[in-house]
Amino acid sequence: METIKNYLDNLFASLPRTAKVSELKNNILSNMEDKYNELKNQGKTENEAIGIVISEFGNIDELISELGIAGNNETISQPVVTQEEVEEYLKVKKVMGLQIGIGVLLCILAPALLVLSSVLVENGVIFEGMRGDAAYVPGLIILFVLIATAVGIFIFSGMNFERYKFMEEGVSLPMSVAADLKKRHQAFTPTFYLCIIVGVCLLVVSPVTLFVSSLISEEAQEYGVVVLLIIVAVAVFLFITAGTVRESFEKLLQIGESAPKNKKEDKVIGAVAACVWPIAVAIFLFCGFVYNLWYIAWVVFPITGILFGMFSAVYSILNDKNDK
Repeated sequence: METIKNYLDNLFASLPRTAKVSELKNNILSNMEDKYNELKNQGKTENEAIGIVISEFGNIDELISELGIAGNNETISQPVVTQEEVEEYLKVKKVMGLQIGIGVLLCILAPALLVLSSVLVENGVIFEGMRGDAAYVPGLIILFVLIATAVGIFIFSGMNFERYKFMEEGVSLPMSVAADLKKRHQAFTPTFYLCIIVGVCLLVVSPVTLFVSSLISEEAQEYGVVVLLIIVAVAVFLFITAGTVRESFEKLLQIGESAPKNKKEDKVIGAVAACVWPIAVAIFLFCGFVYNLWYIAWVVFPITGILFGMFSAVYSILNDKNDK
């Protein structure tokens, strides 16, 4: 029964909250509950009963038009998609999340491998003849190769997703498809929270590697930086992959962060992110090449992440206050 109530809530979300709309919604819910109970008494399973009730319910557009209720024109004009299109979108979106996660993982590992290779070269473990500034050459080559690979992955992922982009602007889902998506969204929620919890725990624990390595020796501290960045990379990978799957459900259902009122907010935050992270990379390279601060310049990335997270949170709070 909760699925039917959630379905009706989503269906009536674009309509004004008037007494007439509330009465119409309650009447429809009562009829659907009666039909559901009747099917259950006939021996139907819960899923079968919900599917039949929703599929037989029909479209409320004509009823709304007859009662003279004005809805949201944007919702009415949204394209209708099929079950096959929804499944293809979810599949491509999941692959896109993995690709972006790998790309970001490579971007974070790039400075880690730069630090690691420079330490190994200076200690004579690899490329024994290199000393001084030359010790950074292998690491810089690895850094640029990884960043170039990540950029290629981002471009390929974006191109592959281009034909499904219209579905994130808002679509009209068949009733049975919407009900199924709600159930799958709810089923994935525990997995999403688990990934977030594990990722946050990794970020909290990551600085411990610096403290432990600093107690051992100054040389070990550089290895501690490498381990810290690897842990951060894994945490961010979990955030992106789990978040993308959850986002795919919310985009189709237009709930949560993907609700219509949050679309403007997402564009602003996305625009800021597009400027901030390239600047962070530029600062990292500038400090390395000009002042030879490769061993410490990596801190620009976690600092940028913290500041960007603070900006996103503050902007969301202020935006919510302005909407009230």
